[in-house]
Amino acid sequence: MSIYRTVRRRLALPIITAAGILAVAVPLASSGAVQSASAAGHRAAFVTTDKFHPTVAITKDGTKLADSQSDNWSGYNQGILDTEKPFSSVSGQWVVPKATQHTAGQAEDSATWIGIGGGCLNSSCDASDSTLIQAGTEQDVSATGVASYDAWYEIIPAPEIESTITVHPGDVIDTAISSTAGALWKINLTDKTDGQSFTETLPYSSDESTAEWIEETPTEISTSPGLAALPNLSKVRFTDATANGVNPNLVADQAMQLVDSAGDPIATPSAPVKGDKFNDCAWATSCAAP
Repeated sequence: MSIYRTVRRRLALPIITAAGILAVAVPLASSGAVQSASAAGHRAAFVTTDKFHPTVAITKDGTKLADSQSDNWSGYNQGILDTEKPFSSVSGQWVVPKATQHTAGQAEDSATWIGIGGGCLNSSCDASDSTLIQAGTEQDVSATGVASYDAWYEIIPAPEIESTITVHPGDVIDTAISSTAGALWKINLTDKTDGQSFTETLPYSSDESTAEWIEETPTEISTSPGLAALPNLSKVRFTDATANGVNPNLVADQAMQLVDSAGDPIATPSAPVKGDKFNDCAWATSCAAP
């Protein structure tokens, strides 16, 4: 039985081995040591964590929400049925937001990332891509109110792999994901503020049907799985977005608003500017453009 929620018209199913371990693909080449790991996690240069980043169903009590709303994503999604082109690369920059506790005594998590796959094939979300390769930063707050930050990458259905580089609120992050040869993908994340970076080249079979620039509440992998609570975040500004190496020409109907379990908006992207930049505002029903 899957512990994950229904993805937009699909199930995000983990790969379970005979030993009951969530399988993790191992990169072919890496800037640092990498290991195969279970959902329990093992420390190494890159480690597993307890987060999972699928698209979550946009339904409430079995009723479909608006096409532009999601249970855990806020930002922009492009699909192949709108662009009429598969996505072999995606890139973008953002400033790591500052995270503070929204509700006293509650652990809260957020992730900022770019990716290929997992989203809607068109703006009306008639179908979705069941694959997802992504990379970004995470901004978490413990139950005692202590904030922490890290950089990571993930290939669905495995949980995220945390990097060894250190990120801080206010750092400028530049991230790119591209197909190299066959089913090989290159992931590069650079902290332009201090020059730290990591690069991974790994095998993955992607449908290449969607591209995303997202602020998210990830799924917690635990004995009581569910979506993370959203912390307070300073405004996230996405800039220099590209898809297939060019300006993606984002338009307003490709925006996605994050809503809570009651269907109330809790994170909202702005209108796009020049097709390649936008702001995303946590705990807001509107967001000014950059």
